[in-house]
Amino acid sequence: MDILPVLNIIAGLILAMGILTSIPALGKSLEKLAKWLGRFQTIIGVVMIVLAIWFILDSGKIGLQEIVALIAGLILAMGILPSIPALGKSLEKLAKWLGRFQTIIGVIAIIVGLLGLF
Repeated sequence: MDILPVLNIIAGLILAMGILTSIPALGKSLEKLAKWLGRFQTIIGVVMIVLAIWFILDSGKIGLQEIVALIAGLILAMGILPSIPALGKSLEKLAKWLGRFQTIIGVIAIIVGLLGLF
C-alpha cells in the first residue's frame, strides 16, 4: 500500500476541518480527529512534501497523489517555509495563496486519497 493516499486523507481532514461537522453521523468525530492531527500539521506537511518529491524522483513521473500531496503539504508546512534557503519566501507566498482555497483543497485531498486506496 502506498503511503501518499493515507497522508492525503490526513491532510484533507486537517484542511477541511471547518466543514467536517456537516457530515451526518461522523462529523463530530472527524472534526475531533482533525483537531488532534492539526497539532502536528507542520510535521505532516514536511513529510508529505518530502515523500511526494521522493515518489516523483523514484518513478520519474508525477501522478495525482503526488500533486495533491505537494499542494496540501505546502499549505500545512507554511509556517516553516521561509526558513528554506533561496526558495523559502517564494514557497511561502505560494502556500499563502493556496491557503485561501484550504477547504476545497482539503476535500479534494480526501477524495483523491480515498481513490488511491482502491
